Amino acid sequence: MRVLGIDCGSERTGYGIVDSDGRTHRMVAAGTIRVSSKDSLSKRLQSIAAALRRQIDCYKPDCAAVEEVFHAVNPKSALKLAHVRGVALLVVAEAGIDCAEYSPLKVKQSVVGYGRAEKEQVQFMMESLLGPEAPVKEPDACDALAVAICHATLESRGMAVGVRA
Repeated sequence: MRVLGIDCGSERTGYGIVDSDGRTHRMVAAGTIRVSSKDSLSKRLQSIAAALRRQIDCYKPDCAAVEEVFHAVNPKSALKLAHVRGVALLVVAEAGIDCAEYSPLKVKQSVVGYGRAEKEQVQFMMESLLGPEAPVKEPDACDALAVAICHATLESRGMAVGVRA
């Protein structure tokens, strides 16, 4: 199965696409969609949506997974993050792709084995799972790959948490 993982951010949104049978994973693509904080929120959302649509059109994922909003100290930041998640969910739904949502805790638990793992531990596990031929140094892309692998792993075990497109 081909899974699109999305790690939402109002200035940097990571995406990662993996082919997986639930046990072995191969990175297809990964990157970070960068938008300027100087642009209006609506323009940033439009840019993120367009970039996600291009990835979906190019790589044709079978399903998608998005990281849930975590509790942020700054309510304004959390609200912007929720807007980006809404755009990501809409783009995925428009493409007719089933989508799952996972908490950061669940993603880390799934790929690292510890829900409070640090970013460096997640990056180390991505390199371990995907191999040295798929180095991902961008934290947002790495997190998106972790979301995709979390979904692939849980889906293969019949434990995926999803919403239908």
